[in-house]
Amino acid sequence: MLPQLPDGFSALVTGASGGIGTALVEKLLASPRPGRVYAVSRQAICHPDPRLTALPLDITTPQGRAGLAEAIGDTPLHLLINTVGLLHDTQAGIAPEKKLGDLDAEALSRLFQVNAATPALLLGTLEGSLKGRHPAVIASLSARVGSIGDNRLGGWYAYRASKAAHNMLMKTVAVEMHRLNPQAIVVCLHPGTTDTPLSAPFQSRVPEGKLFSTAFVAERLLEVLGRRTPEDSGDFRDWNDDPIAW
Repeated sequence: MLPQLPDGFSALVTGASGGIGTALVEKLLASPRPGRVYAVSRQAICHPDPRLTALPLDITTPQGRAGLAEAIGDTPLHLLINTVGLLHDTQAGIAPEKKLGDLDAEALSRLFQVNAATPALLLGTLEGSLKGRHPAVIASLSARVGSIGDNRLGGWYAYRASKAAHNMLMKTVAVEMHRLNPQAIVVCLHPGTTDTPLSAPFQSRVPEGKLFSTAFVAERLLEVLGRRTPEDSGDFRDWNDDPIAW
């Protein structure tokens, strides 16, 4: 697992109570290599492994990010995986748009806040833990529908645009991190359609064999990250380690 990182490496997973986030935390703790795993989520998760530090914080808010900064300080982080994202919210009336006329300014703003601004602000919050000379793998979940070059079906305006903005922000972070830490690797990851509440309303349209378990996705994403080098920083990859067009 993650051969470019030292034994006893520190890891931080956001959205740790979600489907993919939980599976990533479990995969990390199943290995003897991590020395500390920070699990950040709005609801604290429980695990008997003493290496786990659960941080019940909402990183989409300034208060949550401030609490994270206080908890982590400048402790070097070797692995950071952001899994926070928003596609739909029934209570808020947010759903993927089928046509241009469905666009709503508040929904558009909310998706940009969660899917694009939050990951970038998260990295700004943790800059002191990521810069330096230590190996650092930084990954944030994106989506293939955020690819401008791969957009053939249209629709889903807010989600597509927010993930495209996410990708640009992460690509820009990769450029700066190369100066702040030459060993840093920044990667956008498409996990595939995963059996989680985020994809639940749309699973009936998924081709057979293309709906993945969270355990499978976590294993694949860690394997993809384990193949990356600093020369790959700024990549956009899927769960099968195939490059995705920007």
